[in-house]
Amino acid sequence: MNSGDMAWILASSALVLIMTPGVAFFYGGMVRNKNVITTMFQVFAVILIVSVQWVVLGYSLAFGPDVSHIIGNLQWAFFQNVGAAPDASYAATIPNQLYAIFQMMFAIITPALIVGGLAERVKFSSFLVFIVLWATLIYDPLAHWVWGTGGWLHNLGILDFAGGTVVHISSGVAGLAAAIYLGRRTDHGKVEMKAHNVPFVLLGVALLWFGWFGFNAGSAVGANALSVSAFLTTNTATAASALAWMAVERWRTGHATLLGACAGAVAGLVAITPAAGFVTVGGSLILGALGGIICYFASTVLKGRFGYDDALDAFGGHGIGGTWGAIATGLFATVSVNSLGANGLFYGNAHTLLIQLLGVAVSWVFSFAGTMIILKVVDLIMGLRVSPEEERIGLDLVLHNENAYPENLTWDTAASVLESLKKSGGPLSEANSAPRLPDSL
Repeated sequence: MNSGDMAWILASSALVLIMTPGVAFFYGGMVRNKNVITTMFQVFAVILIVSVQWVVLGYSLAFGPDVSHIIGNLQWAFFQNVGAAPDASYAATIPNQLYAIFQMMFAIITPALIVGGLAERVKFSSFLVFIVLWATLIYDPLAHWVWGTGGWLHNLGILDFAGGTVVHISSGVAGLAAAIYLGRRTDHGKVEMKAHNVPFVLLGVALLWFGWFGFNAGSAVGANALSVSAFLTTNTATAASALAWMAVERWRTGHATLLGACAGAVAGLVAITPAAGFVTVGGSLILGALGGIICYFASTVLKGRFGYDDALDAFGGHGIGGTWGAIATGLFATVSVNSLGANGLFYGNAHTLLIQLLGVAVSWVFSFAGTMIILKVVDLIMGLRVSPEEERIGLDLVLHNENAYPENLTWDTAASVLESLKKSGGPLSEANSAPRLPDSL
């Protein structure tokens, strides 16, 4: 074992963990002020749930001894047989337990990203159950297919350095499925739904960008030259993407915004993730710039045309960004950067691109269909969506009896909303109905 590698992966694990609170600030700043607590709490709760799920059975299912190239068995459940000895098939210079810790942080952030697709309309208890099921039934099998020893996509030679398919396509497409299944927010299209706290958004992006160096450079699983290359390509693609987003936004709207620059940076981080350890710096520059442009149109024009309420652009940023990044890996990858990878189409190997396209298609279908089934099951058993009255009051007060801005949001204002609904012919104006405070406290 190598002490330098161990130190770097320990640090990288901490860096990746801080990304999830970064998501909380990023998403929390973009919702309306009456939903900031519940949005951030949903993201934070994922850390708690998956930290336990991963130890109990998640790591074993994702990376444990292979069963029919589909899933790991349960020999590593509760971290049995996961100790100080390395597993050479994953990382020869660090303990298997450390590799499991590092991968835990990926398993945590992935379902947290789904919050962007279902924000401002879901019961908290139902959300918790959904996350347990999704992590177990969607993330763990897909991680095994792509990264697990014996996984069928892994055996075909798919290139996914740090999670374009496993993390970003799976979560982004799940966010789209959730947005479609739940339907639009009650006031969608009726009132303006702007980000309530752009400084929160910037703080979230700062934490994400900082942590992403552990996400991508750490995926070299060692303190080595490949880690350095992944670090550089990550930063380059991110900056290029943000600049490209700003340019397109300025061209289309007449203004470049801080919110847009933040969204563009995240798009670049997502797009470079599967390619970070396979492409040159020049390749990352092109990949990132195109990623910013593609994600801009996905988050604005595409969403507007089809009308789905992907509240915080989980699909536009992560689903589309991850798709582009995975495909671009098949274009720009070169063995001159990583001898364990493969040459892409631009280096004379069309087969790599075909495998990448297969991986993208599989990830899309598996995540979308599986998420729809899980949502339906949870909805039938527990119910997923809050009532229109609760949604208009705001989930911070209704679900958690908390709010981020006490001077603006109180039970008096909640009662006023309910009375307004009654007078305007809303859902409380039917015969024999009277304004009441929700029971969900």
